[in-house]
Amino acid sequence: MIVNQWLPTAHYGDAIGNSARRVCNLLRRMGHTSDVYAMEIEPALEDEVRPFDDPAALGGDVTIFHYGIQSPMTSAFRSLGGRRVLQYHNITPAAFFEPWDDNLFQLVSRGREELAGLSGAVDVALGDSEFNRRELEALGFTKTGVLPVAVNTDRHSSCTRLPALEAVLDDGLMNFLFVGRIVPNKAIDDHIRLAALYTRYVDNGGRFLFVGRSDVVPRYYAAICALRAHYGLRTDRVIFTGAVSDEELAIYYEYADVYISLSEHEGFCVPLIEAMAADVPVLAYASTAVPDTLGGAGVQFTPKDLELAAELLGELAFDDDLRARVIAGQRRRLAEFGDARMSRELSSLLGSLS
Repeated sequence: MIVNQWLPTAHYGDAIGNSARRVCNLLRRMGHTSDVYAMEIEPALEDEVRPFDDPAALGGDVTIFHYGIQSPMTSAFRSLGGRRVLQYHNITPAAFFEPWDDNLFQLVSRGREELAGLSGAVDVALGDSEFNRRELEALGFTKTGVLPVAVNTDRHSSCTRLPALEAVLDDGLMNFLFVGRIVPNKAIDDHIRLAALYTRYVDNGGRFLFVGRSDVVPRYYAAICALRAHYGLRTDRVIFTGAVSDEELAIYYEYADVYISLSEHEGFCVPLIEAMAADVPVLAYASTAVPDTLGGAGVQFTPKDLELAAELLGELAFDDDLRARVIAGQRRRLAEFGDARMSRELSSLLGSLS
């Protein structure tokens, strides 16, 4: 069987593209012919992803379209003759961007409208979490299911040593890590408030690390920096790194004492899986798809009580028995994202389309 995958852009380090390439490798191991096609391909991926204008892109017996943004691929997908599978990776609600960036507000608004227009044009629509599946159902998709993101954690277990970075992180302070873009739905402002509460009332030996691009919503990032200054937090204790290499990211996970997620909206949240793979205890606000991804692992809390979160953070940082129990639970959950499960899910999907 020929199983093609489409995604609008293939950028190195992007979770959706990483998932598509891992699925491609699994499909090939299962005996299928499979390739990934994209409209925009970063040079580092030209050997792994084929251009969308290749005629073979239209020749799949099954085509999996990874949807997370409006693009010209959508109309082409509607007109395909083979089996059509939509995999929905979530669109952040426009309301998160309205106060900060009108262009992003318009972009995600159009993306959600375009998604709804596919409801009668697919054989099956898959969310990468139950949260996303329910959203598809609410938009009118009738045959729905769940296919998790295929997370390749190996790329964050690099053996490359980076002595200068390691010396900074291994100085006796507790390292509290967040990985992702500095955008409004991630509630970075709440991270800053948590840092202020933790530093004042729990322990002043913590360093809060934000690893990921800070240039996506410039006005929001400026407001975050102003909030850090408002609370009198030191710039060497609340650090924004910007984008980093895989080798650097592996070091940040290796030296992290706790991973923190306070996001208000997630469709899956790949860094939760990466943190579990690195044996970093997770403290997470249980919103949207976060409980689906963690599946009972980590330490989850709701409602969003930041004073409670500061206390929980202290417990995870200093209680070795608690850390051991949490890590054991995370290892059990992580096993459910292995190749064996993904291969079974893919086999079941293709069997249902035969």
